[in-house]
Amino acid sequence: MDALYTAVATATHGRDGRAVTSDGKLDLGLSAPVELGGNGEGTNPEQLFAAGYAACFGSALGLVGRAAKVDVSEAAVTAEVGIGKQGEGFALAVTLRVELPDAVDQETGRKLVEQAHQVCPYSNATRGNIPVELVIE
Repeated sequence: MDALYTAVATATHGRDGRAVTSDGKLDLGLSAPVELGGNGEGTNPEQLFAAGYAACFGSALGLVGRAAKVDVSEAAVTAEVGIGKQGEGFALAVTLRVELPDAVDQETGRKLVEQAHQVCPYSNATRGNIPVELVIE
């Protein structure tokens, strides 16, 4: 793959530190969620992953929608990223909830969401590594 763009971010002190992008557009404090023993005052990596996945999947959906001449510009994608124990470590699971415009029928919507799942770089990166459930609402 020849990268068209490369994002660069540095995190210090893990979940209780700070994450900063090389261009300075993202600079935020991190903290573990209360459910994992943190104070929950900052953003956590799962929230960042969820935001990135939702945005990326929405763009992929727009791409396949335009190719199919179906207007999905008003679609909304919500990514739920769960973290839990797996063996000695931790694992992630994702649910993508896709809210399509009312004008898109169920069959067409399902096809577009499945096509977007094949196109989205986040879906391609996670495929076979973590469970990803697609829910059309």
